[in-house]
Amino acid sequence: MYYLSVKRHFEAAHFLRGYKGKCENLHGHRYEAALKVRVSKLDECGMGVDFKLLKTSLSEVLQSYDHTCLNDLTPFDNQNPSAENIAKDIYNRLKPVITKNGAELYGVEVWESPDSSVLYQPD
Repeated sequence: MYYLSVKRHFEAAHFLRGYKGKCENLHGHRYEAALKVRVSKLDECGMGVDFKLLKTSLSEVLQSYDHTCLNDLTPFDNQNPSAENIAKDIYNRLKPVITKNGAELYGVEVWESPDSSVLYQPD
């Protein structure tokens, strides 16, 4: 089994509804997001999935978040834009693209700071 990963970043603001503390106020992060895929076979070039495809796919999703207030975007207009929910949303949006290209989307990791991250992997 081969595990591949690419990472990109975006800048966004958010606030957490119902949270008691600093994060209930509007604030921003330089988020990083990594998609993690796995494949069991390599193609004729000896690659599992072209990194270019992975980078492009992740960048397209993250572009919709970049320099926004995440609370204004679907699905975060109805749920808190926590790192956990952001990771799950990215996963759900990327899964069809990755699967179509012969790989399994293994997980999505999101950092809201250099030392705080969440990894989403569905059951």
